Amino acid sequence: MENLNVTSADGIDPEILAAMRVEAMRPSLEAVGRFDPESARQRFLDSYSAADTRLIHAGHVLIGFYVLRQLPDHIYLNHIYIEAAHQGGGAGRSILTTIQDQARAAGLPVRLRALGGSPANDFYASCGFVCERSDALDNYYIWEPT
Repeated sequence: MENLNVTSADGIDPEILAAMRVEAMRPSLEAVGRFDPESARQRFLDSYSAADTRLIHAGHVLIGFYVLRQLPDHIYLNHIYIEAAHQGGGAGRSILTTIQDQARAAGLPVRLRALGGSPANDFYASCGFVCERSDALDNYYIWEPT
């Protein structure tokens, strides 16, 4: 993707990101009969940390964000959302490649969770993530550096 850049989330209103999350999750949550916009919004805001959040821009346009948490034994990709109009253009894959490069340099695996039935599952698998386990709602993935 051309002109993709990542910046700090310092100074952005977290409500903007919460709204982006709600819209990004809407199709998958509606498909499993669990869409509640207020719950999706509040769940994000309850754990929001600007220090862990990075904004994704195409040129000067905010197209998404991700939340990455460094833990002692792994890197946790807590959220990654790209606006629907910008999906399929390589932004998500570019971000994951960058995260995988960071993990490789640190010698740590990357872990994440995806809603079962979401198209994100195929995307993560195509990026080398392996599903370790599933529960009633989510699939849990790991990517190991080589």
